Amino acid sequence: MSDDQPSESTIENTPGQGRTPEAERIEPSAPEEFGLVQVWWGDGKGKTTATLGMGVRAAGHGYRVHVLQFMKGGASSVDAVRGEYNAMAVLPGISYENLGHYGWHGMADGSDEADHETEARAGLERAQELLAAAAETDLGEPINLDAPPEEGMHMLILDEVLYAADRGLLDEDDVRDLIDSKPDDLELVLSGSHTEPAYLEDRADLITNVRKVAHPIDDGQRARQGTEF
Repeated sequence: MSDDQPSESTIENTPGQGRTPEAERIEPSAPEEFGLVQVWWGDGKGKTTATLGMGVRAAGHGYRVHVLQFMKGGASSVDAVRGEYNAMAVLPGISYENLGHYGWHGMADGSDEADHETEARAGLERAQELLAAAAETDLGEPINLDAPPEEGMHMLILDEVLYAADRGLLDEDDVRDLIDSKPDDLELVLSGSHTEPAYLEDRADLITNVRKVAHPIDDGQRARQGTEF
């Protein structure tokens, strides 16, 4: 055994004792404690990564998850098909749609400007439809993992919706109204914005600031396949 490898006695003394739990088959299930509003904002990388990771975790328990992306895609530095799309396409219980393949509004990323406000309003209307569908669903019961999101979901992730509000493409009241229309048992996750969304402090149960300490983009590093898309 090399010096940098843990000894068997060390492994045996850890809580997991070095065992890898065996994965279980994913079957439709319903969460017992969903219903919070989560907000992920900040100037650091990882907001979408964190929320998608949580979505994957929920889907792994058999809960129905849907991701609606407002401001992703379209930049010349990023492929149209991101790695997470391929992963979600084969994972039961989690689905996605992207209404923002039009670049980053006001960002010097090489993308072409387009009618961002029109796209953002379309995203808002779609979010309203999804919340209405969830309100018509018994979220205390399992949902077919292959069911379309119009039949409801246990977790709805609105990726970059806060960025759309931060850029003035949506009103802050629009975002507050989305939260107010949320059914009690739906876990609603909102991400985006480098500016603190103080207007949500009285609406959110969890607010996380993802802070940048260093980022390779400051040295000219473009987005990398497998880490940023």
